[in-house]
Amino acid sequence: MAITQNYGTGRRKSSTARVFLRKGSGNITVNGRPLDEFFGRETARLIVRQPLELTKNTESFDILVTAAGGGTTGQAGAIRLGIARALVEYDETLKSELRKAGFIEPRDAP
Repeated sequence: MAITQNYGTGRRKSSTARVFLRKGSGNITVNGRPLDEFFGRETARLIVRQPLELTKNTESFDILVTAAGGGTTGQAGAIRLGIARALVEYDETLKSELRKAGFIEPRDAP
């Protein structure tokens, strides 16, 4: 049986993040390290979790992220956008809620 996963790309400032979303228990791994270990600042961790908390999916998915370029703030923003796009790929009905919160860019297709 193939593992189904959803994909989203996020870019912010000079950072890029590739996000893979799978059904799971809420683990977030960034560049092979747990989220809490990768980001030292609590603010960055909160930014990354925002789309999951808004859609009440904090314990529903395991997320694997590859982030490159920029600093921690840019990478956190890129990961947030990538997670939001992957959630929309998983469930299109979440798009309006994520857009209202500002997690999906207005330039993205309606």
